[in-house]
Amino acid sequence: MDGGGQRRGPAPKAMTGPLARCEGLLRTELARTGYAQSSVRDAVRTMRRLSCWMEERGLTAPELTPDAVEKFLTMRRRVTGSEAVARRSLGAVLRVLRADGAVPPRAGSGGTPVEVLLGDYRAYLAGERGLAAESVRCHALQARKLLEWLPEPLDEELAALDAARVTAFMVEQCTRAASVWSAKALVTAARSLLRYLHVTGRIPLPLTAAVPAVAGWRLGSLPRGLTSAQVGALLAAPDTGTAAGLRDRAVLVLLARLGLRGAEVAALDLADVDWRAGELTVRGKGSRVEALPLPVEVGQAMATYLTQARPRCTATTVFVTSRAPYQPLTGTCIRAIMGRACTRAGLPRFGAHRLRHSVATEILRSGAGLVEVGQVLRHRSQLSTTVYAKVDHAALRTLARPWPHGGAR
Repeated sequence: MDGGGQRRGPAPKAMTGPLARCEGLLRTELARTGYAQSSVRDAVRTMRRLSCWMEERGLTAPELTPDAVEKFLTMRRRVTGSEAVARRSLGAVLRVLRADGAVPPRAGSGGTPVEVLLGDYRAYLAGERGLAAESVRCHALQARKLLEWLPEPLDEELAALDAARVTAFMVEQCTRAASVWSAKALVTAARSLLRYLHVTGRIPLPLTAAVPAVAGWRLGSLPRGLTSAQVGALLAAPDTGTAAGLRDRAVLVLLARLGLRGAEVAALDLADVDWRAGELTVRGKGSRVEALPLPVEVGQAMATYLTQARPRCTATTVFVTSRAPYQPLTGTCIRAIMGRACTRAGLPRFGAHRLRHSVATEILRSGAGLVEVGQVLRHRSQLSTTVYAKVDHAALRTLARPWPHGGAR
């Protein structure tokens, strides 16, 4: 008992085993990245058990491979009947240990020839080509399909790559594509990858001409916007009683009222919002930086999130994850937010770009023209805006010729 007569619990045992030296590092890093004290305690407890388990088996820290981690989780499942809690805490532990270099990286994080090549390719796209992060992600995702399609050893297969094999790969993959646009994305990425491989000397011949084009006409389909009722249902879908709901609603309002792309919302920085001037700086495609007016509804949604729900963290982006470690949102996160809103609103799952189409359609319905649509959506070319001419029914009626009297019925 202490001086006040209260019984204290036994002091926790000092951590033993090969991970003992990392306990302070784990506590410091988890606290720095915003983990709650209870979550830090759970992570330390999990690392203590893992370190003891390794000590019993004579394993050192460099021997904590992904296979060893799975064996530890299997043991925890036998002991507790569930590995969910251990797996959740272990994820935070392994992130810290791997970042420190104390334990090996996870499988596929950079050791295979494909991963090494994709890492070089991403650096080329970002550094030499100046592509945005989302474009780099999409190109690398498609490029992986071609590299993994080739057998090993990769260097020898690339040196022997010819036009026939490239065409065979494209035909095989495009027949499985979910849409024309998916097939076109693969074509674009494959040509980009082949150019990179030739420039860096990994393939002896330029093979971009071996990638067949995909049949698809630029103005062959209508841009599909949402009705005002559907947009309203989406904006009302998030639970604004939670921090994540306030964030999601602010994201949706930006998409629905300003027609921003998902990647543009994710990249929005705190310094990009000029509250006094009522302006928003948007970093768009092709590294373009443009100023947009900040409507009252958008400003209120963002201010509510920033003052009531955004966690304190080192990230400088407006929107961050709702759980520690707090990190900037990505384009994938924006798509997930849109998907959740569609589900809660009872609508089919739409992409974030559908709200961009809705903004253009609403501008035309209000009586404005295609020039105004292009200005709001920040199109670099008028050709990108012409697709909306087909949904401008009022203008199209003036072009319709009357049916001749006495004609066939």
